[in-house]
Amino acid sequence: MIFLIRHGETLGNASRIVQRPDSPLSPRGVAQAERLARRLAHQRIARIVSSDLARARTTAECLQRATGAPLTFEPLLHERNFGDLRGTAYADLGFDMFEPDYAPPNGETWPVFHARVDCAWAHVQAVAAATGGNLAVVTHGLVCRSLAARHLILPVGATVPERWENTSVTVVDCPAPWRVRVLNCIAHLEDLDSAPLADSGVV
Repeated sequence: MIFLIRHGETLGNASRIVQRPDSPLSPRGVAQAERLARRLAHQRIARIVSSDLARARTTAECLQRATGAPLTFEPLLHERNFGDLRGTAYADLGFDMFEPDYAPPNGETWPVFHARVDCAWAHVQAVAAATGGNLAVVTHGLVCRSLAARHLILPVGATVPERWENTSVTVVDCPAPWRVRVLNCIAHLEDLDSAPLADSGVV
């Protein structure tokens, strides 16, 4: 199986700011990553591949500590590059940066981004084929959406989520045809907001 995972929350996520590459996890994001790691600790994860952007790296490192699986980083799994818009509040943009034809200055258009995600998916498939166990892939929301829309077979009646939740888990059967058995699931975050951020209880 492949466990497709979005990184934990950052202050930029919470404040609705276009992410910078070096955005770290917020304290809440760290707590989410720890909950995720406990959820997957006994899922026979044999390898982890992750975006090397800070928010994904920290999420993946939490999972590595829980599973003992080797961790490698793959820049192809980066979030879409919004170029000069990074660091800007969504409310200050005055337009929809997700429009199909919008090209962010010094950033990636949708076609360029999707082409990169295609390369990332080819890499993930190769790693999965060479891994003697389950593979965890830690990446970003738009990467998850691109994969779900163009490469994965969703459960009957399901649609591609507009929002991928922080530390959400999507479980994909492999090899092809890459059917999704669990989509954008955050069951491990139940009651997180009512628990101390340093919570270490079993989920």
